[in-house]
Amino acid sequence: MAEYTDHDGGAGEEVPDLSDSDDDEQWEWTEESSDTSIVCLFCDRSLNSISDTLQHCLAEHDVHIPDLVKKFSLDDYGYIKMINYIRSKKCSGESLLQCANNGVFPWDSDDYMRPVLPDDPLLQIDLEDLCGVEAMVLGQACGGQAADLLQRTQQAEERALRSEEALARAMEDLHKLKLLAQGLVLNADTSRGSPACGAIAELREEEDEAYFDSYGHYSIHEEMLKDKVRTESYRDFMHLNQDVFKDKVVLDVGCGTGILSMFAARAGARKVIGVDQSEIIYQAMDIVRSNNLHETITLIKGRIEEVTLPVEKVDIIISEWMGYFLLFESMLDSVLYARDMYLAEGGSVYPDGCNISLAAVGDTEKHQDRIAFWEDVYGFQMACMKKAVVPEAVVQVLNPDTLISEPAVIQMFDCNKVCLSELEFTSDFTLKVTKTAQCTAVVGYFDIFFDRSCGNKVMFSTGPQCTKTHWKQTLFLIENPIPVQSGEDLQGKITVRKNRKDPRALLITLEIADRKQTYSVQ
Repeated sequence: MAEYTDHDGGAGEEVPDLSDSDDDEQWEWTEESSDTSIVCLFCDRSLNSISDTLQHCLAEHDVHIPDLVKKFSLDDYGYIKMINYIRSKKCSGESLLQCANNGVFPWDSDDYMRPVLPDDPLLQIDLEDLCGVEAMVLGQACGGQAADLLQRTQQAEERALRSEEALARAMEDLHKLKLLAQGLVLNADTSRGSPACGAIAELREEEDEAYFDSYGHYSIHEEMLKDKVRTESYRDFMHLNQDVFKDKVVLDVGCGTGILSMFAARAGARKVIGVDQSEIIYQAMDIVRSNNLHETITLIKGRIEEVTLPVEKVDIIISEWMGYFLLFESMLDSVLYARDMYLAEGGSVYPDGCNISLAAVGDTEKHQDRIAFWEDVYGFQMACMKKAVVPEAVVQVLNPDTLISEPAVIQMFDCNKVCLSELEFTSDFTLKVTKTAQCTAVVGYFDIFFDRSCGNKVMFSTGPQCTKTHWKQTLFLIENPIPVQSGEDLQGKITVRKNRKDPRALLITLEIADRKQTYSVQ
């Protein structure tokens, strides 16, 4: 977990940039100037150089700093945090080694990015330079034989690293084969006692990482921010209901670029905590500081299920968790976890209400293009492809003129009360037909409500008759169209459940007239 906040009420002190050595002159000055004084990390003794300091820590305190860098796989920032942690906590070498043996990172907070000692020479050394000093320190402590042994050890580590990279490539290829196999058995249920359960669990973990990696790409955040219906609805809800946010502690689950966190801060929240597992969190940190909101907003990298928040309870949880057909991506699961774990009594989750609707579609042109096309492909019969194409739900912006029924709400959720198990459901529905036509598909979409305790209520819809959003609509094509008459009631049943082999995806079974088809939203 990486946490970003500034507690001093100002811009904070400049942290030396370890990625730019500026270059060797500063390093040479540090080593050669007789005026340099470096205080030991574990006692009050002052030494004249980096190498003397590292040798002293090894000889007197039995702690070899470069070994800790390697053991914890520290980057420049991790190294800075560790040095400042040691200085601020006055910990002993023994306690630090115990942390290393237990794999604990007690310095893993951005609070430790602030130097404890001004112009600390130990913070001005590049990690590559540190490795160079390491060989010299060991040579001084143990003689040339030890340095030679170190060199051979480093060469062995490099060979092992190359082997690990080759293994990683092989594992990636295996992952692709697993995905292919998954597609072949899409509609098959996984029995609890199946020998494949272990492999499937591993696959889920890899897919989960891929999910968060996808949100590390800037284009997806650009698309969401440019979705005015989405972004302005959240902005208006908070701007028009500042009494709801005044002096409150707010948790933003899946904060992305931090836009909702900043809306909450501007609405008067006393403290805002944003959590996101993807790499975009680092850009969010810069964005928050650029807007001078770093005293109010704390950003934490990690899954909400795994991080530790700096508070026991929060007053409000905000999140933009919705996916295609509302429930795709299963991010609502994380919001409900946060609600049950952190929401104070009397607090609220926003948006607090949502629903899913269906409507009948009569679009023979789309059906011809997507389904009937396979009956004659350049003179060849490919009708067998229909069985593969039909089960794939289509995400698109639907022409509202193709709607041939009134909408029907199939499910409503109160985000402050709904249970995880209720996110899988079966619902009967009736579509009131408004046009005599061929029903070629059923379309699904959702509505979102900011309602609870709000003097100025806000809502938006992703329906085909409203301004388009990046969620578009979800289309379920019917292989053999259903003829319907205006005024007729088209009865049906829908079952929505998670794909057991990919829990972020959905399996949706539609029964309408005498047709039954299971679709995948992924």
